[in-house]
Order: sequence, then structure tokens, then C-alpha cells
Amino acid sequence: MTAPTLAFFTRLLDEAPPAERYRLATDQIRHAERFGVGRAWVAQHHFRAAEGGLPAPFVFLAHAAAATSEIRLGTGVVTLPLEDPVRVAEDAVVADLLSDGRIDLGLGSGGTPSSFVPFGQDVSAKAAVYDEKLAVLLDALAGREIGGGNTLYPPAGSLAERVWQATFSPAGGTRAGVHGHGLLLSRTQPRPADALGASLADLQHPIIDRYLEALPDGVAPRVTASRTVFVADDRADALRFAEVGLRRAAEGLRRSGHHLPDGALDDLIAATDTHLGTPEEVATSLAADSTLSRATEVAFQVHSVDAPHDFVLRSIELFATEVAPVLDWSVRDRSLETASRLGKETS
Repeated sequence: MTAPTLAFFTRLLDEAPPAERYRLATDQIRHAERFGVGRAWVAQHHFRAAEGGLPAPFVFLAHAAAATSEIRLGTGVVTLPLEDPVRVAEDAVVADLLSDGRIDLGLGSGGTPSSFVPFGQDVSAKAAVYDEKLAVLLDALAGREIGGGNTLYPPAGSLAERVWQATFSPAGGTRAGVHGHGLLLSRTQPRPADALGASLADLQHPIIDRYLEALPDGVAPRVTASRTVFVADDRADALRFAEVGLRRAAEGLRRSGHHLPDGALDDLIAATDTHLGTPEEVATSLAADSTLSRATEVAFQVHSVDAPHDFVLRSIELFATEVAPVLDWSVRDRSLETASRLGKETS
């Protein structure tokens, strides 16, 4: 593996009304672009503002594309069992054309169980439904007939080569590899009941192993590892925001079955695989995560520290200019002095 590139990930969770959330997320993506971050991923969530602010990712990505010029834009992820796969293909293609070929299509099986009900889906069948809809989606992107003698218009071009699959399991790694897709690894990998102290590396190395074994010959691996990263000039600021954000997020994770400590903040930081503090502290913390040495891209997000917007912008800047260089991770070839100047001019 070569040095991983950088991506910015957002669930659009700023403490603001929806329209303001979208404005702030657009600003954060533009800021990431200024500092050489190569891709921005946006999550899709339905119905619950506390889990995520965006049910319609392609609409937002078309808007973000108009506000940027270089950064790639991806769905991390579309919950495919809740969607019509032909419409996903159509929306992705139109967004890709509007962005001049900058869309990456990340897919997953979902999601909050109660969110399946309004879509008429049984969450217990989501794996089988995902496989069925994935087959239709891939046929559409490949230009094959998808019923009634119809094929996709506009055609998908090379979009079929930019599909990614998210998974928590080695079997999911195999599925992504067999198709030659990219692999999306989560920052919130659930720990099995018999391995509550397992590290992310313990759980994610087997997924990567299976993915690489299944990749067809000649297909380059694409492995994106998402991590919670909050970089601050002062560790006290990072801890102050984490005290609120991490504890709030931990309650939601416990309700969904995660086993997390309910005591000292440092224990919660470790249990949620959160990397926070000054640039030096974050670089040291990330260097200890051996999964990242096998990633082709590291996607950093401030969730669930969830600091105010100005601190998010500063975290993006510090990560790109002070953390990534220490770790020999790649940013686009852009003068950091120029990026810093542009950031100040538009802040």
C-alpha cells in the first residue's frame, strides 16, 4: 500500500436548523478542498436529526459540486435496501455529470431498524434485499437491460468503477472484493460480546484480508478507513467538547447494542476509538492504529466530538497541515501556505 490520501467525512450534525446544517457542511467541504483533502463523504440518515442530517445525499452533493471544483464527493453511504436501485443509479449519474465526474457511490445495508418501517421493508431481510438491489444497480450502471427493454440514460460512463461497499464483517469484505469495489470501514465497528476489549485493528484486519483475497487480478485495492479525529490548538478545548459530544453519542450507541464504559472521559475516548488533542497527540494516537497502514484513504470526521463550526474548520486545517505530514499521508499538491492564506481570506 502507498501512503493513504485524506478524506473529510460529515454526517451533517452541527447544532443548527437543517438549512444551516447544509450551509455549514458545504463550508467545511470547501475548506477541506482548500487544504488539499482529496474527497468528502456525506452520510445518509432518515428521520432522526440526532443521528444524521441528510436523507437525500445526491441533492446535497450536486450543491456541493457547484461550490467546489476539485474535491471528490461520495455517499458514505446510501442505505440501498431503502432505495429503488434504478433511481439510485439515475441520481448518481446526474450528480456525476453535474460534478464533472467527481462522484463516488458508497453503499451499505443500513441502518436504524425503525427507519425501515416507513419504506415498507423488514430489517431482518436487509441482507438479502441489499444483494438483490445491488445486482439491479450494477446492471444499470453497466448499461445492461434493466426491464422492459430499457437501459440507463444518461449512461453511467465510468461510475461503475467508483462503487464502494461498507461492511462490519469479513463476509462483507469478500463481497466488496469480488465485485472489485472499494471497501469502506467504519469508525464505530461494534465489538462482539466475547471481545469487548478488541481494538479496531483486531476487527478490521480480517475484513481487509478477505477483501484483498477476493479482489480480481489486476484490480487495485481501495480501502477507506473512517476515524473520529478532532485536532485542536489546545487539548483542553478538545476535552471540553468531547465531554458533551462523546457522552451524548455514547448513549445512542448503547441503545443500539454497543458496550461502552460510563465513567471517566479518557475511558470513553479509548472505547470509542476517538483521536483528539493537539496535532502531536493526534498524530501519535493515529500512528498506533495499524489498520490505517493498510488503508488507501483515511476519512476523518469530528463526530462524535461535534465541536462548533469554527473549531471544525480549524481541525481540518490542523489535520491537513500538521498531522498528515508527520504520518506521511498524502494531500493534493497544493502549497500549504497558499491554502492557509485562502482559508483566512474566506473565513
